[in-house]
Amino acid sequence: MEKKRIIFHVDVNNAFLSWTAVKMLEEGSSIDIRTIPSVIGGDEENRHGIVLAKSPVAKKYGIKTAETLYEARKKCSSLKTYPSDHAYYKMKSHELYQYFLTITPNVEPFSIDESFLDMSGMRYLHKDLIQFAYEMKDEIKKRFGYTVNIGIANCKLCAKMASDFEKPDKVHTLFDEEIKTKMWPLPVEDLFMVGKSTSEKLKQLGIKTIGDLASKDLNYLRKYFKSFAVTLHEYANGIDNSLVGKKKTESKSISTTETLSTDVVDKAILKKILLKQVDEVGRDLRRQGFYASTIAVILRTKDFVDYSHQTKLVNATNVNEEIYKTVCQLLDHVYRGEPIRLIGVRLADFTKERIKQVSLFERPSDVENEKVQKTMDEINDRFGSTSIIPASLLKQEKKIDKN
Repeated sequence: MEKKRIIFHVDVNNAFLSWTAVKMLEEGSSIDIRTIPSVIGGDEENRHGIVLAKSPVAKKYGIKTAETLYEARKKCSSLKTYPSDHAYYKMKSHELYQYFLTITPNVEPFSIDESFLDMSGMRYLHKDLIQFAYEMKDEIKKRFGYTVNIGIANCKLCAKMASDFEKPDKVHTLFDEEIKTKMWPLPVEDLFMVGKSTSEKLKQLGIKTIGDLASKDLNYLRKYFKSFAVTLHEYANGIDNSLVGKKKTESKSISTTETLSTDVVDKAILKKILLKQVDEVGRDLRRQGFYASTIAVILRTKDFVDYSHQTKLVNATNVNEEIYKTVCQLLDHVYRGEPIRLIGVRLADFTKERIKQVSLFERPSDVENEKVQKTMDEINDRFGSTSIIPASLLKQEKKIDKN
């Protein structure tokens, strides 16, 4: 009889605030901001003072993620605010990923502060994987200076659900035989992929708990949720056959995504975020010596519904201006106007040579774009990533800012 899979989901507790606290302590701060009323506030001008992360002490004052700093300070006058540092967060995330690879080769980063580890093949090294999870949790705290939650289950979905149980610094299990007692009594909005509008609709149908949803007839659910009904019903029953995806050693695609601090409906703001993302993936593409033939825009709604749109280029490119123009066209075509919580860019179908179909109407400047881009990379690598950008993109950014 085949043994069931054993999946770990590791979630950094209050990642942005924890990582900021670690950085400050490393730099000699005498204050651990996790022990005082504090929040990570991001860029107050661009994010309008939104709370991105809060300390356990701030949480006791009723401060919530995504509320304004103005509202947060009304709840706690002594609240301390600190800026986010995404470059540092990305470095800490990579550091943790490298640690995971010393434990198992089967690691899948799920977000900047979450990863899945397939531990099924590690049984011969660790007789008790639950005990090993406790040792792993404590090792992360000792080695890196922050805490994590670890969820253990027979599938990715249940491992993620388990890691969201009581926090912080905990290990929880949600094996198949525990779904009925541990997951079904939870409110339906606690189920992964059930957003606010979906939970409201479910409650209107008298479905209040995950167990209620699990016991509902699938055909009944299809009347109200169409194809999404299958996902809802399977997840409520703890069914998830997806595999833990390995991080490939050779790039088959390059992508970047950003989870937004608050839902965005303004397409101009989305395009400004895409502008920065294009610079990131474009520089990565050029460093690897590739040209991309396929460009895609990735979107996730506030209800965790993912969709994307991609196009195949006639001429492969590695020039930011060309990539960004295509990305904006894709967004204009696919965006439906709903609140967006995550946005990203993906480049794929790489080639080492730029095979170009020449047009009679091609301008001489088109031929020089790649050389100009290479020169800009050299300047930016030396003096900073935003030392120089194309005038056309600068005009586009200013145009977006005015809207």
